Amino acid sequence: MFNITTKTINWGGKDLTLETGKIARQATGAVLATYGETKLLATVVSEKTSNPELGFFPLTVQYQDKAYATGKIPGGFLKREGRPNDSEVLTSRLIDRPIRPLFPENFKNETQIIITTLSYDGKNSPDILALIASSTALAISGLPFQGPIGAVRVGYINEEFVLNPTKQEQNISLMDLVIAGTKEGVLMVESEVAELDETIMLDAVNFAHESYQEVITLINDFASECKKPDFKIADEIPEKDVARQKVTKLGTDSIRNAYKITTKLERQDAIADAKKEVISEFAQEIKDEENPISESMIKNLLKELEKSIVRKDLLKSGIRIDGRDTKTVRPIDCEVSLLPQSHGCALFTRGETQALVTTTLGTGSDEKIVDGLDEEYRERFMLHYNFPPYSVGECGRMGTPGRREIGHGKLAWRAINPMLPAKVDFPYTLRVVSEITESNGSSSMATVCGATLALMDAGVPLKKPVAGIAMGLIKEDDEFCVLTDIMGDEDHLGDMDFKVAGTKDGITSLQMDIKITSITKDIMKQALEQAHAGRLHILGEMEKALTGPREEVKDNAPRIEVIKIPPEKIGNVIGSGGKTIKEITETTNSKVDISNDGVVMVSSLNKASILEAIEWIKELTEDPEIGALYCGNVVKVLEVGAFVNFMGKHDGFIHISEFTNERVENINDVVKEGQQIKVKLLGTDRGKYKLSARLVDQDTGEELEDLRPPKPPRNDDDRGGYKKNDRNDRHDRNDRNDRNHNNKRRDNRNNRNNNDEPNAPLRSGRR
Repeated sequence: MFNITTKTINWGGKDLTLETGKIARQATGAVLATYGETKLLATVVSEKTSNPELGFFPLTVQYQDKAYATGKIPGGFLKREGRPNDSEVLTSRLIDRPIRPLFPENFKNETQIIITTLSYDGKNSPDILALIASSTALAISGLPFQGPIGAVRVGYINEEFVLNPTKQEQNISLMDLVIAGTKEGVLMVESEVAELDETIMLDAVNFAHESYQEVITLINDFASECKKPDFKIADEIPEKDVARQKVTKLGTDSIRNAYKITTKLERQDAIADAKKEVISEFAQEIKDEENPISESMIKNLLKELEKSIVRKDLLKSGIRIDGRDTKTVRPIDCEVSLLPQSHGCALFTRGETQALVTTTLGTGSDEKIVDGLDEEYRERFMLHYNFPPYSVGECGRMGTPGRREIGHGKLAWRAINPMLPAKVDFPYTLRVVSEITESNGSSSMATVCGATLALMDAGVPLKKPVAGIAMGLIKEDDEFCVLTDIMGDEDHLGDMDFKVAGTKDGITSLQMDIKITSITKDIMKQALEQAHAGRLHILGEMEKALTGPREEVKDNAPRIEVIKIPPEKIGNVIGSGGKTIKEITETTNSKVDISNDGVVMVSSLNKASILEAIEWIKELTEDPEIGALYCGNVVKVLEVGAFVNFMGKHDGFIHISEFTNERVENINDVVKEGQQIKVKLLGTDRGKYKLSARLVDQDTGEELEDLRPPKPPRNDDDRGGYKKNDRNDRHDRNDRNDRNHNNKRRDNRNNRNNNDEPNAPLRSGRR
């Protein structure tokens, strides 16, 4: 019934298994992949017919987690999986980016890759396995895929690279690096790094490239046994080659002249006019229904011509579209505190790319709850990236964030996250929003720069400022040039988008996408060197606006204080059904967040409200401290003193002599029941608290000096008692008296027992 093919290797200490022929047999290609106890299914389906009119390859990649993979039932009302979460979107992009460049330009068949996680062991991340499974499914599908690709995750622990670290190892790793590529070179890089230098990053990429070679060998061996027949791609029609020559002749000069215009919108208008003129020359051929030449074909040929002109001119002259050389960064302008009601704000402009970035400070209740295959957790730092259509001078649909917005936001998040202060040092929830108001290249790196300034403007004590820069590549045969701070056209017409973010001392995030089959180690090294120089330049420009974090948060931002209480006393603060904590928040007009480890965050716009709430919480959770001052209420008055309730649930007693330094004849003259009084805890007597009111200023609450002379040492003679030696003598005398008395009683008893009287009673046991 089944024709099953299976291959297994030991990779990184765990078995990697590929299988096909049993599940999803009607797909063009289907692979069941297993690593450790993580298992997923990757399927590929491609339409049989091509659509040559399209100007792009219609590839869709959809990665999906299933709650049953970890024995969970989805939350929410519907109790089933819904729209993709951010993690699924990012994994889908991770798979798409290295695969898309490996299809020929003339392959326009609609293709869909679906990857489903079936089992997750909580240790081995499914994203790497999803890349490998997708590559394998394509390799056996018969599609014109110029792969396969391998993929690997690299950690950096104790100054050593770790192949495919587990989830637990990732928590202590200084690097989370994902690499995918072919046998010849690297195609895609995605990373979050704890400020490591360029040399370590380059070594990590080389380590990854070597590590996934055995995976590529496994896929090739697997495909050799079960690959389906190759798809047939239609050859180009002769008329297209003739049309290409005519387009080149008609459009070369006008397009080249258009690219001499340095302003983006003016240049785009000139290019559009040049293309219209060329298309008009083909009007007769396009109208002829029997002629295979179409308007879409001419537009695609014009794109080819445009790309060829820009690339060859740049390689020949070294001068870019806007007149810069290959290493110059566009002019930069930075401004902070634009919006009066925001907690932090920055406007970062680099050339024709601009990001308006805001920071909002929140409390623990504002943290994002993340629920996926792993255990639910909270995220205190959020970075949201928005790309409205007006930023490129176009009309477009406005709706929920797309994959690009989520991906760019996550890239900026990775760049900033390693430099955030610890929660105990700055207990705020942070939300950064980047509105791209202009775009002409690398808006994600503008977001990194703007986010740094906005966070510092809000008073967030970043460890170091972070800046980002995007590098490009033009490569023809063995000739190439690396471009610093690429524009949109250079990204679109070039071969690489290499984004590097970091501080003056090291890299915090790196992302690379290649549009060609691979790049060499020398190209990557040069790109990292130019990126380092460009990053330092941008950091210098940012310092002109703000040299460091502001000392305090703004007045309209919430104030937060953090205290620690014993975890076993959390219930005292919450109360039955949340009654106590609700009373605290409503009475003090503050917000109280308590974690399971006893960390309490109290926030309010008013500092006095915070102090009032903290004092209340301390009363509920702390034990009284001898020598400390407290405020209490008199609950009962006696002739010899008064009982005082303090620290919520504690009662103490003030003796009549501890109200004033003078003698008090009538206690009602100095204290009344229900009166609020300030006291000092003197100590305990048989488990009861002894308090004093005379040692505290009742108006200011300050401790007073004890004006009474100290009591002399206690002398037993003064009490009419015995000294120690006298007590010993007394005990000796008592012992002698007791012995004498016992002896006398024994003699009397014996005398009675020996009496001759017949009726005398017996005093001993013998009759």
